Amino acid sequence: MKSRDIDMLHGSMADKILRFAIPLALTSILQQLFNSADLAVVGRFDSSEAMAAVGSNAALIGLLISLFTGLSLGANVLVASLIGKGKTNRISDAVHTVMTLALISGIILLLAGQILAPQILLWIRTPDSVRLLAARYLRLYFCAMPFIMIYDFGSAVLRSKGDSSRPLYALIAAGILNVGLNLVFVIGFHMGVTGVGTATMISNGLSAGMIVFFLMKDGDPYRIHPERLGIRMGFLKEIIRVGGPAGLQGIVFCLSNVIIQSAINSFGPACIAGNTAGLNFEYISYYVIAGFAQTAVTFTSQNFAAGNKKRCKKVYIECMLLGMAFCFAVSNIFWFGRSTLIGFFTTDPEVIHYAYIRLFYIMYFELMTGTYEIAGGCMRGMGRSLTPAVITMLGCCGIRVVWLFTVFKANPAIETLMTVYIFTWIVSGTAVTAAYFLTRRKLFRALPD
Repeated sequence: MKSRDIDMLHGSMADKILRFAIPLALTSILQQLFNSADLAVVGRFDSSEAMAAVGSNAALIGLLISLFTGLSLGANVLVASLIGKGKTNRISDAVHTVMTLALISGIILLLAGQILAPQILLWIRTPDSVRLLAARYLRLYFCAMPFIMIYDFGSAVLRSKGDSSRPLYALIAAGILNVGLNLVFVIGFHMGVTGVGTATMISNGLSAGMIVFFLMKDGDPYRIHPERLGIRMGFLKEIIRVGGPAGLQGIVFCLSNVIIQSAINSFGPACIAGNTAGLNFEYISYYVIAGFAQTAVTFTSQNFAAGNKKRCKKVYIECMLLGMAFCFAVSNIFWFGRSTLIGFFTTDPEVIHYAYIRLFYIMYFELMTGTYEIAGGCMRGMGRSLTPAVITMLGCCGIRVVWLFTVFKANPAIETLMTVYIFTWIVSGTAVTAAYFLTRRKLFRALPD
């Protein structure tokens, strides 16, 4: 086994979890920083309106790509399970199915973004003053969707065999390019949101190209052979069975956030910009949890397929403890450094005020997302994706929508809107954790001792 791959089936656990999860979390953070760089550059070198135009798209972009990133999770479970079962002769067909699905998904998203952008911006009540700029940025962003999907699905293949480092290297290269092009296009050529959108498209092309290069140079059975691209229906059904509920959960989750974004939009451009600035740091803390949740998926997939109950239990415990500890540490950095960090995005006092409100209500409770993300990841690794998806959709998304039309309607303040996140994390975390232990007990009975 090459040094960049991790043996998840034997030996110590905590060091391997960290070696896998930290690059994975950093990769997600870098993906978020693509949008953060866009936001910071237009906020400092263009206008607050341009910053609001970029920021108002965040929840919408998440909504439209969530289904397909969920499917990439299904691809990860598929390949990792084949590794755990020792069915290396079937891995190549699975890999080519995954990459074909990535290309098709990217094209669908590209077309959907061009067609739906203006109407959806109207639905979420994007202010008239920024709607034209928001639509321009959104359409450019969706031109990058084929690249984003190729990167996500290709990275899922690499991670299924324990390689979380090379996807990170690709994002580092793309991130450096993105920031450089942002500065050139916005400061040098005064292109505003058109410049940052174009930079995002080009940099995502680089990261996708690097992933394709890695897979074409990898050894069999993971190597891509272009002439073998195609959909194998059995593998596609397995990807959809595991990834479909995760993607649906992401869609409903983002839809609830789009509805909340519409409430945030009602407070005006300063509130939009401030919440977007604060949301960037919230996302980074969340991606720490998400990195350990994805680690739980992959480690559990291989060990459950191999029938190792003891290691599956250990995956849950160590991913939960390490994930929440790292998230708490990152949240502390952001809270105590908030003045300097928000200053990277804006110097507008009103925008800063709204950013502080979001950080105050969210940051120290972000680690609670681990109670449903990591437990849900372990369940998906055991092939049970629907249960955590349904619980999270009801516990997080459903309650948020009800809250918006009841509690927030009675007291329409930004603080009331922020409180709903904490409440739904408590409800969802408790329910998914209970479901994990019940599911684990049931499934483990069928495994040999």
